[in-house]
Amino acid sequence: MMGFCRWSCLELHALFPTVVATDHLDLDPLELAALLQTVLQCRAEASGNPDPGCAWTGDLNGVWQLHQHPACRLITEQVIQRVWGYLDATGFDLTRLELHLQRCWPVLSDWGQVVGRHHHPNAHLSAVLYLSGDGTGADGCLCLHAPSQCNELVPGLAVGHDAPIAPHHPCNQSRWTLAPKPGLLVLFPSRLDHSVEENGEAEALRVSISFDFVLTAPASGEPPEYLAPHPGHWQRCPRPEN
Repeated sequence: MMGFCRWSCLELHALFPTVVATDHLDLDPLELAALLQTVLQCRAEASGNPDPGCAWTGDLNGVWQLHQHPACRLITEQVIQRVWGYLDATGFDLTRLELHLQRCWPVLSDWGQVVGRHHHPNAHLSAVLYLSGDGTGADGCLCLHAPSQCNELVPGLAVGHDAPIAPHHPCNQSRWTLAPKPGLLVLFPSRLDHSVEENGEAEALRVSISFDFVLTAPASGEPPEYLAPHPGHWQRCPRPEN
């Protein structure tokens, strides 16, 4: 009679991973206070985005160059250093790349607010730096969503009614959550869907800064196929006159 014990020799190989990096930046209390004051001034009297229940995001409200603000320049330099480290650790030849910070914006989430599931088609690599949180996730966890569930075997099985597959099994997770805390930095491919859970703390304001990066070829030399030439070689095409 065949028993479960015969499967104890199975060796599972988790192939083709999506690489998400985390780090912790030591934020001086005075620096953290200055950053919080800066993003609060950016939001001013606004409370959210046009969609009800959504957090206030600077990129939809004209604040998308936050890295140019004097209070953000030092922390931006640290984030850029970590991005280069991510590229190096994932096998990129840094001498054959140029890295461009495309946009940077704050996200503020009051009680009951969320950030809906989305991705950043305008960028290649994204980062988020948290300025608040206690590590419990009560003010809303970051959720990174699996592009597909390769191990459900039968398409749709993992979300079907009464499915015979454990939804929280390590080989079948549909998302990964991360609780914010000050100084936590997360780096991930921009194409990866992500969202933010509801802020369940009535007295807490969830605050983070997002960054979008683009990779191009260096300004000198021939650009490789599929990597855009350096913007210095681009030619602007004027609109046709009416």
